[in-house]
Amino acid sequence: MRKKKAPSPWWAEAEVQVQFFDLDPMEIVWHGNYVKYLEVVRCALLDKIDYNYGQMRDSGFMWPIIEMNLRYAASAVFGQRLLLRAEIVEWENRLRIEYTVSDAATGKRLNRATTTQVAVDLKTGEMCFASPPILFEKLGVPAP
Repeated sequence: MRKKKAPSPWWAEAEVQVQFFDLDPMEIVWHGNYVKYLEVVRCALLDKIDYNYGQMRDSGFMWPIIEMNLRYAASAVFGQRLLLRAEIVEWENRLRIEYTVSDAATGKRLNRATTTQVAVDLKTGEMCFASPPILFEKLGVPAP
């Protein structure tokens, strides 16, 4: 049984409708297209904290994804409305986001995922071993 944790104060939701071009020959969403859905809700979350990709670049950092895990529970089909949810769960040394993809009408979970991003200094190209102060500022928490 998955341990219940306190909800993150940094979360966002988005809704998408499955399009024909997202399907595979089995007429379900091709597994790789879930990555696109994660990007949709990740951008909604980053907009919510006012630190999307443009602001990241302007602050002198890029935040590449270094790890992604997806777990599929059920398939999505053409025309289905999906509720996408993302929440920041780690930020001190990396940016870790947890996701769920659910049927918008029933709430049935279809997918659970995580991504891990690290700050890279744009001037040096070096990975930062701690998140830069700008992230703490955007989250409204004190830097360590």
